[in-house]
Amino acid sequence: MITTSISLLEQVRQSDPAAWSRLCHLYGPIIYGWCRRAGLQPADAADVTQEVFRTLYQHIQQFQPGSFRGWLHQVVVNQVRLFFRRQGRQPRSADLTERAAQAESALSAIDEVQTRHLLIHRALGAIQGDFSARTWDIFTRLVLQGQPVHLVADEFNATPNSVRQIRFRVLKRLREQLDGLV
Repeated sequence: MITTSISLLEQVRQSDPAAWSRLCHLYGPIIYGWCRRAGLQPADAADVTQEVFRTLYQHIQQFQPGSFRGWLHQVVVNQVRLFFRRQGRQPRSADLTERAAQAESALSAIDEVQTRHLLIHRALGAIQGDFSARTWDIFTRLVLQGQPVHLVADEFNATPNSVRQIRFRVLKRLREQLDGLV
């Protein structure tokens, strides 16, 4: 099992390639979704997502402890604004200013709960391989499906205490995966 002794963001600051990969895996779909909700076409959303990661790479040292998602959201807003400004120089459409305003409105209304759930879902997918299929099935039934400990223990011919230990180990690993992000 992979463990982290320092937060993901600190590892990213130290230019750890594995940490950057984790950050991209966790936040890439979220950033892309924010861009799409702001009205960008798929290819443009992908380009802006790349620009957001480039900006993060250049400015991660300046991030002060606090809300990483809030800071990231502001980077996305700025990159979307920049995208629309650049589009405005090339007169493709008369309503680019209106589209930019709509995009900013959409980005400011991002559902924090939905973003948190997506982030947790991505992190669960990333750590699943750290556990056996049996352990993951027990965790899924116990935590994700909300089945009682005694029923899960009976189903897997395990003791209630061992089922609780599995829940603890997987949740501990999940917290390590999300350290400093949630």
